Amino acid sequence: MQKSLRSAEHARLIELLVAARQKAGIRQHALAKKLGRPQSFIAKYEGGERRIDIVEFIAIAQALSVDPVKLFREVLSAKARGSAAKQPTR
Repeated sequence: MQKSLRSAEHARLIELLVAARQKAGIRQHALAKKLGRPQSFIAKYEGGERRIDIVEFIAIAQALSVDPVKLFREVLSAKARGSAAKQPTR
């Protein structure tokens, strides 16, 4: 497993989090305030400069009024589709 801020999996996670924030109609600053973090925290993980851990992931999802389990399933689903696309054809 590639541990990189530039992996396809990480990019998909960020894409889903940004889409959830935008769908909720919440700006970075407002989300940061809900989380008790500086706006740069949001900007850095959305910009791919910072990883988030599972506890942060859950807090972010809940602050966006999104079910973290459902969001995590979307991440796993995207990973599964990517893995299937990499399988050699016989």
